[in-house]
Amino acid sequence: MSVESPASPTILMRRAAMFAVATATTLILTKGIIWWWSDSVALLGSLLDSILDALASLINLVAVRQATTPADKEHRFGHGKAEALAGLGQAILIFCSAIFVTFEAVRHLLDPRVIGHSLLVMAVMILATALTVALVAYQRYVVRQSGSLAIRADSLHYIGDTAINLGVLLAVVLSAGLGWLLADPLIALAIAGMIFWSAWSIARQSFDQLMDRELEDSERQKIKDIALAHKEVLGIHDLRTRRSGLHRFVQFHIELPPDMPLHEAHRISDEVEANVKEEFADTQVLIHQDPAGVEEAHGFEHA
Repeated sequence: MSVESPASPTILMRRAAMFAVATATTLILTKGIIWWWSDSVALLGSLLDSILDALASLINLVAVRQATTPADKEHRFGHGKAEALAGLGQAILIFCSAIFVTFEAVRHLLDPRVIGHSLLVMAVMILATALTVALVAYQRYVVRQSGSLAIRADSLHYIGDTAINLGVLLAVVLSAGLGWLLADPLIALAIAGMIFWSAWSIARQSFDQLMDRELEDSERQKIKDIALAHKEVLGIHDLRTRRSGLHRFVQFHIELPPDMPLHEAHRISDEVEANVKEEFADTQVLIHQDPAGVEEAHGFEHA
């Protein structure tokens, strides 16, 4: 049985997921206590966001464990789409929280109230900001190392949390310090808007992966360039790509001299495959060899 490196993408993803759950749980406890004392609607929005962060991070933890499970007889292409499903689940939770914060903000606009225990609220939000910044920094490192959609989705709404925490701090200063009672619900509405945007971004990325959206144009062009760089490849067409979790799937046809022996065509195909995999880690490549100059029914493009 192979032993994973301590710095392998799988280990990093699992650590990031556990770190997120621990951070969100800590913030829920601290924000919950202070919100009960202060009755700040902006802090309520931040608290609900942290609760949903914890739920989303728990979903992520399960999804990451599933997504990093090796392919088996029933799932020949692996379990990578568990990440995208988790992303959709997160988006739904985040969207629901935005609706609730909006409702509470409107209620406080109609009935403004003073934020109590303002110094404690500020202390909690400073702590929350520091913990969130540390978490996001680690998540971004893990995303660079793994390309994980689930961790990227988790990181997106924690990045939003940083702005939310700073918004709550501003609400406390304006409301408790300067007496601008409407600052609290107005900033809460801005927080709700940010949460809505975060939900949309995560849902869009998840949907793209579930629907097997093509890789970015720059990556597709790189694959074409690698194939055509082989001196014996005369052309390439029917390039199709998709992503599932940590893995890319690439397939295309290469055009070779019509009179080339089969074993030579096979050798060239293997060399092109190796070159693509050298540039793109965790990529499964399928190459079909065609005789150049022979017309055939092409896919959605002729490259």
